[in-house]
Amino acid sequence: MRSTTEQTEPVPEPDIALTDFLIAHELADPGEAARWTPLAGGVSSDLWRVDLPGRSLCVKRARARLKVAADWQAPVSRNAYEWAWMRFASRHRPDSVPELLAHDPGAGLFAMAYLPPERYPMWKAQLLAGEVRVATAAAVGELLGALHAASAGDPALAEEFATDDNFHALRIEPYLLATAAAHPGLAPALQGLADRTASTRLALVHGDVSPKNILIGPSAPVLLDAECAWYGDPAFDLAFCVNHLLLKSLVVPGRRAELLRSARVLAEEYLRYVDWEPRPALQARAASLLPALLLARVDGKSPVEYLTDDRHQLFVRTVAAALLRAPAPTVGDVVDDWETALRAPAEPGRRA
Repeated sequence: MRSTTEQTEPVPEPDIALTDFLIAHELADPGEAARWTPLAGGVSSDLWRVDLPGRSLCVKRARARLKVAADWQAPVSRNAYEWAWMRFASRHRPDSVPELLAHDPGAGLFAMAYLPPERYPMWKAQLLAGEVRVATAAAVGELLGALHAASAGDPALAEEFATDDNFHALRIEPYLLATAAAHPGLAPALQGLADRTASTRLALVHGDVSPKNILIGPSAPVLLDAECAWYGDPAFDLAFCVNHLLLKSLVVPGRRAELLRSARVLAEEYLRYVDWEPRPALQARAASLLPALLLARVDGKSPVEYLTDDRHQLFVRTVAAALLRAPAPTVGDVVDDWETALRAPAEPGRRA
């Protein structure tokens, strides 16, 4: 596994507990030289690349307080659910998760294979660099749909991933409820979405299907960072991923058409797998969540770092508010409305 960047200066072992973890699980020998390099890119866990003689691996440990400006606390037990989600995914799509090596649920940490960036580039980095391939979005939609279909209607998974408290702390409160507090006029709609999402339990949700958590592997996309895993509303994952493609269309205008096409194709490929409920029902939930998540990435607890232009932020607020007041029936309709707004003549003080 890898993350966005590596710090240039490796550091000594972070603490003896981590070294003991490697030795206890026979991932390192006592006294063996280990080079620990912090990996950056996430807010919810500490992550290291560990280089040992002739091999490398990755160690991840959950943080109780997330690395964001807002006060955002979350249970470290999510580390165990992330491990369990990856075990589930590896049974169905072994090429789409890192190889799992060892887990210590009490310590809130686990080890997995290190995936080198030259062979596993990050999708987010590709998109922001203008490397937009619609086929990649199609593969992501297909993978997500297949995993949801494999988990839908499974009572054992529903019991194993009854992680309502985690999902509330990591997603519903910082995204939907915090955004409602920032927009009192939209609060009833956002509260309604929060309540509906929390009470919908149909399939195993990853919870953070973002391009920063997707590596483009030689044979398939690889999903990382399933700390938010929850048996709940699969529409959340679809909306969460499409959301990022729309936001990036603001800051990569030269590939806007391809990004919007990617959003449409991802949803189309995903929907091919929806057999656990009527497709229009899932479409409607995803389409109504999408503007809420767009607004959350500007005014929630975890704003995207690349939307620094005030005019871009105003654009998101304007389009998202309109869609929250008059929800679109499908994800494709949301993309159409977004594209129409992008093409509209700019008003004073607003630029797409």
